[in-house]
Amino acid sequence: MTSIADRDRLNQLIRDLAVVRGRVTLSSGKEADYYVDLRRVTLHHEASGLVGRVMLDLLDEAGIEFDAAGGLTMGADPVGTALMHAAREKGRSVDAFVVRKKQKDYGMGRQVEGPAVNGRRVVVLEDTSTTGGSALTAVDGVRSAGGIVQAVAVIVDRATGAGDHIAEEADVPYLYAYSKTDLGLE
Repeated sequence: MTSIADRDRLNQLIRDLAVVRGRVTLSSGKEADYYVDLRRVTLHHEASGLVGRVMLDLLDEAGIEFDAAGGLTMGADPVGTALMHAAREKGRSVDAFVVRKKQKDYGMGRQVEGPAVNGRRVVVLEDTSTTGGSALTAVDGVRSAGGIVQAVAVIVDRATGAGDHIAEEADVPYLYAYSKTDLGLE
């Protein structure tokens, strides 16, 4: 499949599998007339590979260089894994990591799990973002662990100000694969 074919097919799968219409309360506490349940896509047998390729292409086209990718558990976990596998298919070494909401107070006391991010260029991922809060929590955790955040990238941007908030607070580029317009949600 070509990159355009991957993007088109993933767009269709998001529309078919993840877009739920009706009044919902989002994790941010805001209300919306639709919900984009991207775990229905990121954990889907066909769509997960597309997620990895589309996100890798998005980052490559933006010129973002990175060694690892991940974000706040749970929304970012399958996105980071998909990207890691897509990179491996292209002969690249990109690790995935998981960021806990807060540092553990037992065991090794880590907030960032997986291969160490200390001194490494990383991308913080999220499936979708409304306020940017989850991505910013992940950015803070990664920076506390010594990671050098290159960008924040999400699959779907809800056009609710998260991108501006993340770019301003984290001082890194904010990228997204699909807007709500791309998904017919205007």
